[in-house]
Amino acid sequence: MTTILVTGGTGTLGRLVTERLRTDGHEVRVLSRHSEPYAVDLREGGSGLDAALAGVDTVVHCATTQRGGDERSAANLIAAARRAGATHLVYISIVGVDRVPLGYYRSKYAVEKLVAESGIGWTVLRATQFHDLVVQMLRALAKLPVVVLPAHASDQPVEVAEVADRLAELAQGAPAGRVPDMGGPEVRTFASLARAYLGATGRRRAVVNVPLAGRTYRAFRAGGHLAPEHAVGEGTFEEYLAGRFGRREGGRRRG
Repeated sequence: MTTILVTGGTGTLGRLVTERLRTDGHEVRVLSRHSEPYAVDLREGGSGLDAALAGVDTVVHCATTQRGGDERSAANLIAAARRAGATHLVYISIVGVDRVPLGYYRSKYAVEKLVAESGIGWTVLRATQFHDLVVQMLRALAKLPVVVLPAHASDQPVEVAEVADRLAELAQGAPAGRVPDMGGPEVRTFASLARAYLGATGRRRAVVNVPLAGRTYRAFRAGGHLAPEHAVGEGTFEEYLAGRFGRREGGRRRG
């Protein structure tokens, strides 16, 4: 039986990864800022982090924040993992971190480099956006009478449970370096996703596509965050919406 530490183990992805690994018979420790007995702020490190890693073979690094500090957190985690003699570090990243000049993406890419240069056996999986993240964005946009979206831009949302299954599988295998990306089953325009969300939630809103400017928009418009050649996910956006909100206007998208 392998002892595995999951950082961010109470989050959307980490919780599911933890469940999968425990089901497979592994001893799993959950590390997060507020979850005892391993309540640790990775940005600070310290003796609590060393205690969490004592005797750990594999680390699955799911903890992240868009408020900054991911690189410092990763550096602390890697140093503690080296001290503990961990042999496998698995990191979840995002498709396009090397192509989209968004600050958060740059930080994720920097962490990838830290992992690869850590001296520990490593595996990195990049995934497209989770269904629930797309819904969070659309919910915020739908607060206004008109849903304003970036023109000529698409997304490829993936089911978080499927990503959790893949991460758990990778954590139980040998270090594999950067493995093939994991994308959702469909590349969809933002307008298509917005209309599906509005239909599922019973909202009536006009959807307007607006051209934007800047390097980040150009990278999204060019599909830098997509992985159409790795559309291995199976759960569609409509299936996610039906499970979360119930069916309103039928299952799959129209056109």
